[in-house]
Order: sequence, then C-alpha cells, then structure tokens
Amino acid sequence: MNQMKESERILSGVKNIIAVGAGKGGVGKSTIAVHLAVGLRRAGASVGLMDCDIYGPSIAMMTGIEGAEPVMVGEKQIAPFDACGLKVISMANFIPSDAAMIWRGPMVHGAIKQFLTDVAWGELDYLIVDLPPGTGDPPLTLAQTVGVTGAVIVTTPQPVALGDAMRAAQMYQKLGIHVLGVVENMSYFVCPDCKAEHDIFGRGGARYAAQGANLPLLGEIPINLAMRVNTDGGDAEDDFDESQNPAIAKALTEMVENVTEQVRIRNETQPPAEPIQVGKK
Repeated sequence: MNQMKESERILSGVKNIIAVGAGKGGVGKSTIAVHLAVGLRRAGASVGLMDCDIYGPSIAMMTGIEGAEPVMVGEKQIAPFDACGLKVISMANFIPSDAAMIWRGPMVHGAIKQFLTDVAWGELDYLIVDLPPGTGDPPLTLAQTVGVTGAVIVTTPQPVALGDAMRAAQMYQKLGIHVLGVVENMSYFVCPDCKAEHDIFGRGGARYAAQGANLPLLGEIPINLAMRVNTDGGDAEDDFDESQNPAIAKALTEMVENVTEQVRIRNETQPPAEPIQVGKK
C-alpha cells in the first residue's frame, strides 16, 4: 500500500491525536477529556478539543462555549471556537440545546468525519477527542480516518465499570490504537470537614486492572465538589489552582504529566500512527 503524502493527510498539522474513551457512561469521561486538554495547554502546548460524544455532547458547557454560533472560514471550513486558548468543536453548537439526537450509525460516522475534515484545526501539538462510551462505530470511524497516537481509558473503581473499561481497552488494541493508560475517576472522596478520605466506590480498582492488562495507571482523580461546580460552569482552569484546591490540582497535574510521558514513550518506540484499513487485504 502506498504511503499517503504528508500534504494529503487529514489533520497533517496535528502532531498527536488522543482519543478519550470509556467502556460505559457515567464515569466522567468528558470531564477528564476537558481537564486533560486544559492541563496540556497550561503546560505550553497548542491544544484542540473535539466533542464526538454525539448523543450526549457536554464539552460546550464544560468549556464555556454553549450557545456560541459556528463561523465559517472561507467557503468550506468551520472555525473552531476559542475557549480560553483551546480550539473546541462540539455538536452542541449545531443543534438546539433540548434536541434529542436520533441518528443511525452512518450519520454518526458522517458527523465525526466532518469534524475531522471540515474544521480548521490548523497546527496543534494535541487534539483531544472525546468519544461516546462503549465499543461502537465512533472509535472505528476515528481510526479509519486519521492516525490516532493513543487512547486514554476512563473508569471508576468499582468492578461493574472496570470490566467495561478493560473491554474498551481491548477494542482500541484490536483497532491497532496504542492504549496510553487508564484514569480512575471518582477514585475517593475527601470530607471537607474532617479531611478523611472515603473510598465510596472502592478505590484502587483501576490500578489492579491496569496492572493485569499491562497498562499504565495515568491518574486517580478524587470526587470533588469544586471540580463539579467549575466544570459545569465552564471554569475547568480553576481546578488547577493549587491555592484554591491543592489536592485536586495535584491529582490533575500528575494525570497530565503521565499522559505526556506516555505519548513521548509511544512516539519514541513506535512508528507514526496511520489510519487503519478495515476489511482490506
């Protein structure tokens, strides 16, 4: 098979594409995607954030661009929204806020491909792609369209979430996508009054599951009221402020540093990521 020329590649100006996925909904995948993007930008990288969770797009709210109207660049491309230095696109900005998405697979495939090809992403160090939970068509569409540097799997500590998370990791591996590691979200709760740590969902499950699958544990993010308030209000940047909330800021910073290190290792030890060819011999 002939190698595609650099000038012909989709997103040729993007150095690293990171998929953020989960085996099941409700584990805070989008929250982790937003904080990963914000943390990478704070570290000096140029970052884009693409909301491919078509049925439940929440990135617009979390980045403060909800209700913003898309703007065209030239005749054929859409300008990503600027969210405090992040380039962001979300289906939430193209549909009424109360609309239910009743789309079959081909329509979802088309929407994701349009976000990849018809948005003027420009030059980026990282493009973070927030995918729908589960092991359906969207990860396959992404992998067939662009070369994905790696995937970050988000889970909570309890077994019901871990089993689905490990199946999601296996799916990415079967697609030829390198799994960068696992993030345990809602890992524990720190009582604001007594400061005691409570393992509401059974802390540490992701660590053992990751070890069993020979995957790095990228972070353990606690349940935190301020983080919930900041994310819902489009102020995820405040969660990195050590003066306001040192525990959550430390956990998020460590997660970002671990992801950055795993991307570096992957790029130094493996060939550049290419779109996969499914069903072709």
